[in-house]
Amino acid sequence: MAKGLAAGNEAAISGYSVARSLRWENGELYILDQTRLPGEIMEEKQESAEMVWDSIRRLKVRGAPAIGIAGAYGLLIGTRPLLGKSVEEFMAGAREVAAYLAGARPTAVNLGWALHRCLDFAAAHSGEAKDSEELYRMLTAEAERIHAEDRAICRGIGESGEPLIREGCGVLTHCNAGALATSELGTATAPLYLAFAHGCHFRVYSDETRPLLQGARLTSWELQRAGLDVTLICDDMAAYVMSKGLVDLCIVGCDRVAANGDFANKIGTLGVAILAKHFSIPFYVACPSSTIDLNTPCGDVIPIEERGSEEVTSFGARRTAPEGIKVRNPAFDVTPHDLVSGFITEKGIIKPDYGVSLAKVVGQ
Repeated sequence: MAKGLAAGNEAAISGYSVARSLRWENGELYILDQTRLPGEIMEEKQESAEMVWDSIRRLKVRGAPAIGIAGAYGLLIGTRPLLGKSVEEFMAGAREVAAYLAGARPTAVNLGWALHRCLDFAAAHSGEAKDSEELYRMLTAEAERIHAEDRAICRGIGESGEPLIREGCGVLTHCNAGALATSELGTATAPLYLAFAHGCHFRVYSDETRPLLQGARLTSWELQRAGLDVTLICDDMAAYVMSKGLVDLCIVGCDRVAANGDFANKIGTLGVAILAKHFSIPFYVACPSSTIDLNTPCGDVIPIEERGSEEVTSFGARRTAPEGIKVRNPAFDVTPHDLVSGFITEKGIIKPDYGVSLAKVVGQ
């Protein structure tokens, strides 16, 4: 059920408003449908696990932290029909719902991370619960903790990265790692929001990010709405802008960091990193520590989601490619660790040797 943006959807941050990607209110999950932005601002109440799966798959909610939070709440929605059954039956059903939701998108680690955390929590406390209703309440509290922790993590990332933003500098970002991809401040945009709130003047260049234009539709929309100085550029203009000395820093988000520091992010990120290396521009990756996956040794084994050809063969409602043309549409690419200046996390900026420093941060 879609409706206009509710007043409770917006978060006031240092005097300006940022739209929330989702909200949990009175036991109900509402998702801001990002496929409608910037033309329409609409929320959709999630009525079932199938709706949450569809919202994640169709990018109504997107961004690694946001889909992790959505998955945790989706688990709650999907287990409601199990209330009244035994604790054992509830746990068995919860595992089935979690496995189903985890299949919505394979690349971002946060979705599986949040679902496994909820399942592990429920299993650890199942012996304490007198019935499935009590276990459901305990599981609800855990999902709400995940949500609250992400807000704190985003602010921590902002505080870690804010010193990188200098007066008068130019910052290039790719895709949307903003408030719309998380619970509040974003990851790559968190340092920008905090620097802006503290009176720093700087420029942001937002790559449009074909084929789904998350940079154009989402990042430029949310930054402009918050009052930042943002300029939209096509993806193939990044080299030109860098060559003119307009970019002093690149900050991107990520969906999974391998143990050696290779990372997956929205398609096109690898190209930005290569350009930054060529022009000697620092290239930073903003991510929660939960996005670091020590079980993935390197970027070569990160699963890359392939999406439908229609995203490439059309631009908006207009077809732009010949019928029957072969299409590749990877949603992500992998950037090798040697192109990364550092990872901006809520625990500080992580520098090489990533094989050592990433493991140390995760172990904290």
